[in-house]
Order: sequence, then structure tokens, then C-alpha cells
Amino acid sequence: MNTTIYMIRHAKSPFVIGQERTRKLSRQGELDAEKITDLMNNKDIDLIVSSPYTRALQTIEGIANSKGLDIKIFEELRERQLKGAFKLSEEEIQQAIKTSYEDIDFHLEEGESIKDVQDRAIPVINDLLNHYQGKTILIGTHGNVMTSIMNHFNKDYGYEFWKSTSKPDIYKLELLGKKLLTVHRIWE
Repeated sequence: MNTTIYMIRHAKSPFVIGQERTRKLSRQGELDAEKITDLMNNKDIDLIVSSPYTRALQTIEGIANSKGLDIKIFEELRERQLKGAFKLSEEEIQQAIKTSYEDIDFHLEEGESIKDVQDRAIPVINDLLNHYQGKTILIGTHGNVMTSIMNHFNKDYGYEFWKSTSKPDIYKLELLGKKLLTVHRIWE
């Protein structure tokens, strides 16, 4: 019996140094979150989980409200910490992220590697797959965490995939046990 996971990358949120956990959605992000809620209203959802970051929660809270479901928060699903990235140019940041998908142990000073993210997030995903087999799970997430999780199941999901995603974005994953069968983008 297949398990469905909807990975919902958070909507737009203005970047503010020092407010990584608490920054809220922009006005456009709020409008996109409403569109996500409308899009997901006709989907059967058994469980909603999320990163603890405000922007991820705000993106999916309309779905939880309309479905009458609580959001289970997992600290392990928080965004990847790049750390030293604030000292780098945008080009250097992009190169560091690209390198991290080529070498999953690579990380910036005081930052997390893809392997670090997988080591904290995949046990949560595996536990959900074990306890909710055959069910539909929605995850409020971030670009790097989403890609790192998908990369664990299929190495083709790396830097180019991450770079191609939008804010917000939605991917529907079908899994049989812990084997990723299909991935479909459903956000247009």
C-alpha cells in the first residue's frame, strides 16, 4: 500500500538576519498560502507535520484549519543552517550549496552538510512512513530540507532540482515502504 507525502515548501518571506525561525510570510506569501489551501482542499490528508519555523507553519495553517487537523511540529525538520553564508556573495553561496549536493559531507563553517540534515530529518520521515503506511501526510518544509530528504531516496534530487524550485512549491511523493516511486510537482 502506497504512502503519499505532500512536501509544501513555504511561501515567500522577507529575509531578515537573526530572524530565521520567526520571520513571517510577505503579503505575496500570504496570498500564495491561500492558494495552496484552496489547491489542497480536495485532497484527503491524514496527518500534517511541519518545521517549527513561522513561515513554514503559516504556509500550511489554512490547510490544517480547513481539515480540522493539528500540525505536529518536528524540530528535526527545521531549515538547513548555512551559517558562514552571511559573509559570502550570492555567487559564493550558490557555489557552496551546489558543492554540498556533490559532496553531502561538505558544509560552510558552523553550518550543516546535506548529510547532517538527512541524519536529523530522515529518522522522522522513516517513523512517519512506518506509522502512517498507506496514508497521506502533508509536510510544511523548506527548500534545502525538502531537497535533502528527496535526495536521500533518489540522488537525482540535488542542486539543480533545489535551484528549480519556487516559493511556494508543492511536490507529491508516492512511496512503497521506504522506496520512492514517483514525484510530481503540483504547484504551477
